[in-house]
Amino acid sequence: MRHVYLVTAFAVVLAVSVLGLRGTKFTHPPMDVFPEWAFPGMKRQPKPKPQGESKFFADGRADRPLPAGVVSRDPLRNDDTLYAGKASGGAWLRGFPVPVDAKLMARGKERYTIYCSPCHGAVGDGNGITKQYGMGATPTYHDPRLRDMAEGEIFNTITNGKNNMQSYADKLVPEDRWAVILYVRALQRAQTGRASDVTDAAGKQTLGLK
Repeated sequence: MRHVYLVTAFAVVLAVSVLGLRGTKFTHPPMDVFPEWAFPGMKRQPKPKPQGESKFFADGRADRPLPAGVVSRDPLRNDDTLYAGKASGGAWLRGFPVPVDAKLMARGKERYTIYCSPCHGAVGDGNGITKQYGMGATPTYHDPRLRDMAEGEIFNTITNGKNNMQSYADKLVPEDRWAVILYVRALQRAQTGRASDVTDAAGKQTLGLK
């Protein structure tokens, strides 16, 4: 008979748990059936916050100092021409700090098509697909202001963003940014190209041609 009572009590508790309170809104936190002091585990863990306090560490700080001898996973970026687009005197770099060749041009075209053409258009005229969805006017690369802009300043815009354009530093490594700029220069040249560009050694060099 005792077992019948136990089974009945269990069935009642189960029914109330499953059906009795469904949809009910409560104004107080639920009862802790298994309190941490009685059942220690990992149900609740401390949450250290940046520059906050911590009773766990002897110095009372949540932030931990770097271990001795730690090495950054990123290379040292102490070359301002490559990583900041700056010349030795601090002015914006004109030209490219990386070898210009057909491979770099091809890489620039690929990256440009993925990340730049949706807004700037396939030919750099600012008529990308986003314009059809009311994203606002996008500058054309064929504006004289952008034609005359130093390559280093364009690099800075890609790196840090400007106006409505966000930074693309998380999507394009520095070398790819220079590749994109090289392809942009090719798009600009294509609008004002002349037959002499094919035979001009300096012009061919800027386009990565041999």
